[in-house]
Parts: sequence; C-alpha cells; structure tokens
Amino acid sequence: MKGIVEIEEMEFFAYHGCFEAEQVVGNKFKVYVCMHYECDRAVLSDQVADALNYQTAYEIISKEMMIPSHLLEHVGGRILDALYAAFPQLQYAKVKISKMNPPLGGQIGCTSVTLEK
Repeated sequence: MKGIVEIEEMEFFAYHGCFEAEQVVGNKFKVYVCMHYECDRAVLSDQVADALNYQTAYEIISKEMMIPSHLLEHVGGRILDALYAAFPQLQYAKVKISKMNPPLGGQIGCTSVTLEK
C-alpha cells in the first residue's frame, strides 16, 4: 500500500540567496514536502516506528534550511538526499521552497523552486 505524507507551510528564517545582503539580513522561507512511501507495516502495526515519521522529516528539513546556500536548488537537493537517507521506505519525494518577498525590485509575493526525486 502506498502512503503519502505531506508537510505544508513550514516557515523558516534563513540566509539563502546570491546577493550579499540576503546572506547578511536573511529572509522568510516557506517549505512544502510530499513523500510517497510503502506503508503496509504502519497500517497493520499502528506503530510510529513502522511509519514515515513526519517529526523526523521536519527536523531534517529544518536542519538543512539553516545551512546558508546561494541557490534554493542546492537547499532542495540536500533536503531530498537527507530524506532518502533517513527513510529507506521512501519511494518518491517532492520539495518546494519559496522565498517570501524576494529582492527583485518589485512587489512580489514569493519565488519558488520545486525539486522531485
């Protein structure tokens, strides 16, 4: 049986960006992750040890978001790699990272990068 775990609207204050000011001042980011996994054992056992633990997933994402990077693609790739390393039952994952109010010279709500693996 396939299960899908989604963690939506995680908010972080981090220091990602190509401009020096972004790396000094920081910005608000929102992250969404979707993870498909084999969940037969969790369905039968009712034990968190058999499930894809979304608390652990959040901790992984939070840790990676705190490492400054120039590109959101770099951050997203690290998040996906870390999730696959932590969860052997993971079959597919998607991460979307949005930079709120990016410094592009106009009124912009956010820019986003989405990666899938």
